[in-house]
Amino acid sequence: MPPAQRVIILPARDHQRTARRALAIALAVLLAACSRGEDAPPAAQKSAPPAIQATIIQVSPQRVPIAIDAVGQVEGSKEVEVRARVPGILLKRLYAEGELVRAGTPLFQIDPAPFQIAKAQAEAQLAQERARNEQARRESARLKQLIDAKAISQREYDDSASALKLSNATLQAAQARVSEAELNLSYTLVTAPVSGVSGRAIRSEGSLVTAGADSLLTTISQVSPIWVRFSISESDLAKLPGGRLARKTAEVALLQPDGVSVAAKGRINFAATQIDPRLGTQQLRAEFANERGLLVPGQFVRVRLIAGTRDNVFLVPQAAVMQNEKGHFVFALDAQNKATIRPVQAGEWVGANWAILAGLKAGDRVVGDNLLKLQPGMPVAPAAAPAAAAK
Repeated sequence: MPPAQRVIILPARDHQRTARRALAIALAVLLAACSRGEDAPPAAQKSAPPAIQATIIQVSPQRVPIAIDAVGQVEGSKEVEVRARVPGILLKRLYAEGELVRAGTPLFQIDPAPFQIAKAQAEAQLAQERARNEQARRESARLKQLIDAKAISQREYDDSASALKLSNATLQAAQARVSEAELNLSYTLVTAPVSGVSGRAIRSEGSLVTAGADSLLTTISQVSPIWVRFSISESDLAKLPGGRLARKTAEVALLQPDGVSVAAKGRINFAATQIDPRLGTQQLRAEFANERGLLVPGQFVRVRLIAGTRDNVFLVPQAAVMQNEKGHFVFALDAQNKATIRPVQAGEWVGANWAILAGLKAGDRVVGDNLLKLQPGMPVAPAAAPAAAAK
């Protein structure tokens, strides 16, 4: 039989000594590993961060236009109300609503019969007065011979002369009544006073129209040339040279949402002499040629006002300009191609670029993309700039 195994039971103090001895051995092993790590070469401990590929833009001072964008509303250069000048029944509408009409184009026909009768009556009265006038002339000529022969008294001759003058006046009044009747008859055909876009007919055929306050028939808006009303704020005025708008040199363009011009450049034909105290804006109006009729009264358009130029401006892509609580900044490269934060003063947008008024100098290299991965002090590997960005 195998010899009996003996079990040795250690006291509690011996267990504590054993645990301390094991902990000391573990610490010695860890310190040895750390000492071996300190002796390792630096490249093995931590490798340098890789350079970030990014587009680099080398900036140079440029002359850029001072552009102010605003929202404007189109209105006709002439807004004319077409009204009836004589009362009567509206017989017919002679135009198509909403179409372009020329000056003198017939628009409405009012019943001419009463005015034709009035003209005939005036002409009849004129014929009677002409006959009386001829009789008075003959009588005056006959009495003239008799007065020369001393066959009649002076009073009889004076009466005939006065009767002739009275007949002449009555004849003139009859001629004026005929002219008035002809004018009223011509007013029964309502024509367009100006060329423009016709509005809807206010009165329908068969309606009784008057020549008073209720005489409106339609409206006409002259659309060539056409006007655009807009306004600019006091802060925009502060950007202009001298803080004032030079009307003679300012240019105005109308743009579509994609930036394409809608019409030829216009000119400022009105500028308010004071700032609107309620809105803090200056009211302006520009005139544009509109031969093709692309602009319609009441339409809202995007207005770009070119009010001069500014020198020594650096153009940077909009994506390269960032903002924090301290203002705008860009990432620029130093001599070691490392990124540094450069605070800048940003102006307005110029196309796809941002105008930088201060903070950059000629020859500075600005990082154009990959900005989310970039941190100050990180190396940057310049990449070729796209053709569009370089332009």
